[in-house]
Amino acid sequence: MEASHFIILALLLGCLAATVPVFMALFFTGLFGLSVIAGIDPLVAVEVLYRSMDKFALIVVLFFVLCGNIMTTGTIVQKLVKTANVLVGFLPGGLAMAGILACGFFGAISGSTVATVVAIGGFMIPALVQHGYQERFSVGVMTTAPILGVIIPPSIAMILYAMVTNDSLEALFLTGFLPGFMIMGAMSLYAWLVCRRQGVPTQPKPTLREVAAVLRESIWALLLPVLIFGGIYSGFFTANEAAVVACFYAFFVELVIHRDMKFSDVKKVVVSSAVTSATLLVIVAGASVFGEYLTFEQIPTKIADAVVSNIQSQWVFLLAVNVLLLVIGMFMDIISATLILTPIFLPLLKQFGVDTLHFGLLMTINLGIGYCTPPLGVSLYISGAMVDKGVLYVSRAVLPFVLIQLAILLLLTFWPDAVLLLPRWFYGYGG
Repeated sequence: MEASHFIILALLLGCLAATVPVFMALFFTGLFGLSVIAGIDPLVAVEVLYRSMDKFALIVVLFFVLCGNIMTTGTIVQKLVKTANVLVGFLPGGLAMAGILACGFFGAISGSTVATVVAIGGFMIPALVQHGYQERFSVGVMTTAPILGVIIPPSIAMILYAMVTNDSLEALFLTGFLPGFMIMGAMSLYAWLVCRRQGVPTQPKPTLREVAAVLRESIWALLLPVLIFGGIYSGFFTANEAAVVACFYAFFVELVIHRDMKFSDVKKVVVSSAVTSATLLVIVAGASVFGEYLTFEQIPTKIADAVVSNIQSQWVFLLAVNVLLLVIGMFMDIISATLILTPIFLPLLKQFGVDTLHFGLLMTINLGIGYCTPPLGVSLYISGAMVDKGVLYVSRAVLPFVLIQLAILLLLTFWPDAVLLLPRWFYGYGG
């Protein structure tokens, strides 16, 4: 590695260690590399900033953020949890299973792990403890299950990955369904085994009349993911259009049908969503400037050549990348990591014959697990604040569930057909 590359790396890590905001660290490091090291006119950075914002795919991010905020402001979230509870709550560990299932429901609309932790975890952790579940178990399951928010589509991380690789977003979305169900199933099985052994009290089995009443009450909330995915995969509208349709539908349901959201709340929801979206966009912009420097210096190609000369096996490469991404996920958020690392890995994928959709799913799971790993796992701090516990307590609580997710990740690494089954079925992907 050249001395200039060490300087850039040291500058970036130094900024992050000094708690400089991520977007500023990326932008100023990239600007320094372009103007000082590469000797390019700094105005190029302005052009890159404009280009990075001039992407139609970003509309999907903005509107799914808004849709998630509408749901948490109204009562769609509570109705999804209530539905999950009536379906599985009577089983041993059923309330924990209901929380996992609710994370899957909410993830199928919001696309964000953090939003899922706040919306579902804040409601379910106290409920689990109140119903006799151990606090550590409750914290563990409701801190890790929200990873479904970035695996089950729509996923903000997947949207940005597809934006960089130019893969079909609809096909990439399809890679998340089976892995998401596998994680839900494995975590639910563990909850069943643990709670059955501990003798956690179960809820009464609901009658068909009670199930029908809850489903009738929640039907408008349950139709939201059906509307999104039914519209996309029937060809009725694109993923971009689905995000807009979902927002209008959520607004209509909360304001007109449920009437649990007031017109006075609309401004607050829109402003809050705008702030969240702006935060994501400035990270995209900063990462684009840094990526421009990497591209100009041909760093991805150099890394690819170095890796290929030392690793010959596709499986060894994937294992090494998994370890690397898990470590990076401990220190960097999924949005920044996806934007920075994807251009670096793309040449390597071609060299080792790794499918870009398969890799996109693996990257998403790896970095999603980072939300639950110290020292910077955001979900750890959110859940810790909910129960007034330190990060060490929450880190111990999540360990069994993180191990389950790592086992699923390892299985998917060596079983790409499970990831690519639906894209091949719907689109004939890969022949």
